[in-house]
Amino acid sequence: MPAKVVILCGGQGTRIREASESLPKPMLPIGGKPILWHIMMGYASHGFTDFVLCLGYRGWLIKQFFLNYRAMTSDFTVFVRDPSTPSFHRVDDEQNWSVTLADTGEESMTGYRVHCVRQYVEDNATLMLTYGDGVANVDVAALARFHHDHGKIATVTAVRPPSRFGELVTDGHLVTEFNEKPQASSGFINGGFMVLDARRIWSYLSGSPEEVFEREPMQRLARDKQLVVYEHKGFWQPMDTPREYALLNELWSSGNAPWKTWNTAGKNA
Repeated sequence: MPAKVVILCGGQGTRIREASESLPKPMLPIGGKPILWHIMMGYASHGFTDFVLCLGYRGWLIKQFFLNYRAMTSDFTVFVRDPSTPSFHRVDDEQNWSVTLADTGEESMTGYRVHCVRQYVEDNATLMLTYGDGVANVDVAALARFHHDHGKIATVTAVRPPSRFGELVTDGHLVTEFNEKPQASSGFINGGFMVLDARRIWSYLSGSPEEVFEREPMQRLARDKQLVVYEHKGFWQPMDTPREYALLNELWSSGNAPWKTWNTAGKNA
């Protein structure tokens, strides 16, 4: 089976709350579309179109968006005599997407959110995992091939931005130590865009709602020599603060959004 893409969408985004008090962070718009849409478009441009969204804070708004997806993303004409059958003016490439929306708890940590969607992904050999609040021009198809070639349980994409993210200590392509959000950092940090063996990862998850995937599970994988690094030297940008939110919108408005790896020529996207 093709790999499924699991996106963590449940956090409350307290550091960016002033940008929007009413929306979950994955629904904050970049150029009029939720950042979640941009992330999914990036995966889809490489052929990954089967998604599982781990919902939490205000997850019903994400459900509402996908239940009304065509109306939310397209121009359409409504016939007043029968408004239940609008006429849409374009065909979405996204029509071939499969999107599973799973409630994984309002206060759950990331490890538990992954644990909660096991039933939707464990029949696949490969699980792609990322966060719903950051964009990059990672070649996720090349990332998946790299993961399959080394045969370990987990691959994490390494980038070189601010020190407030989890630091990776590496020996070649092998991760030897994983430190989550150190006070001072050098070298590579966890940029998300992970790949997991969807049949072997579960023994590293406790099933506790308090379990943070980036702590004990990742640290154990590193100790067991089952965590490998994929270096990404291209664009990567999280959206944790109002300043970063404004930056992403400025890049999109300028027509120079480095994470836009799909072609929307002729579309109202």
